[in-house]
Amino acid sequence: MLKPKLAITMGDPAGIGPEIIVKALSEKSVYDKCLPLVTGDAKVMQQAVNQLDSPLNVHPIKDVADAKFEYGTIDVYDLDCVDMTTFRQGEVQEQCGHAAFLFVTKAIELAMAKEVDGTVTAPLNKEALNLAGHHFDGHTEIYAHFTNTKKYAMLLADEFLRVIHVSTHVPLRVACDRVKKERIIEVTELINDACLQFGIEVPRIGIAGLNPHASDGGLFGYEEEKEIIPAVEELKSRGFNVAGPVPPDSLFAKARCGQFDGCVAMYHDQGHIPFKVCGFQWDKKTGKMESAEGVNITLGLPIIRVSVDHGTAFDVAGKGVASPSAMLLSIDYATKMACSRLITKA
Repeated sequence: MLKPKLAITMGDPAGIGPEIIVKALSEKSVYDKCLPLVTGDAKVMQQAVNQLDSPLNVHPIKDVADAKFEYGTIDVYDLDCVDMTTFRQGEVQEQCGHAAFLFVTKAIELAMAKEVDGTVTAPLNKEALNLAGHHFDGHTEIYAHFTNTKKYAMLLADEFLRVIHVSTHVPLRVACDRVKKERIIEVTELINDACLQFGIEVPRIGIAGLNPHASDGGLFGYEEEKEIIPAVEELKSRGFNVAGPVPPDSLFAKARCGQFDGCVAMYHDQGHIPFKVCGFQWDKKTGKMESAEGVNITLGLPIIRVSVDHGTAFDVAGKGVASPSAMLLSIDYATKMACSRLITKA
């Protein structure tokens, strides 16, 4: 059985990244399917182990070849960049933003050098990242920059729902202008390829309309007729199993029930809202999030990048209550994608 090597970034040291990694790597099933190592700071990982009273051992390394890849041991590619005398959990700190940046760029470096087969990222804090002088919007832009990737897209995924976006972090007025045939075809190709890597032999892709009721034959807008329908027709002519434009108020419910393997959303909130309604669980009494089960996959990169789809949760960092469910799902998706690529190369 193929066991790909995965580099897991520690994320912002002051957040819940170290905790959810320790909890995830406490599961023997992780080591049964992959060979994980953490790019991070061994001192911070040891603190997380101690706070959780975990029996796991932290094994600092400076080379992938030195990793043990054994259940019970957390191999940490130790960048030794956090000053524990000034480190504070649950706070925005410049040193933590810099450390998180180093953890990510090291994982990218290892993947580009083919020393690991894929990467998984724990959350970083954008304020801390920029405070440290690294002016990126987040992980996706860092990966695109350091892999010299120009065309990429965000895919949100959980066990039942997979959503890619035509546009993400732009004003809504701009997002409408970006609904173009060429971009719709591009992201549909990306999600179709991703589904193949997940083991879905003939992916069924639903493409959302932009307007209410997918414009109802032109009553509520023209984007469907001018851009979306031509994209759907061309994709069908090329053999893709696509449907659309599907009214956006029903597409995601249909996908959740198994009618589609993937969905193409026209803009950020159109895809994020249904996804997070399904995947984010909240405690009604405390008003706090109990778990977040979705993952974020950057498609179009030359390397694999899967991330938890939640933040650093500074408010609960160090309290031992963070759920590892999204980290476990991220590792699972990264493993499937890496295995698919390894088999293809073989």
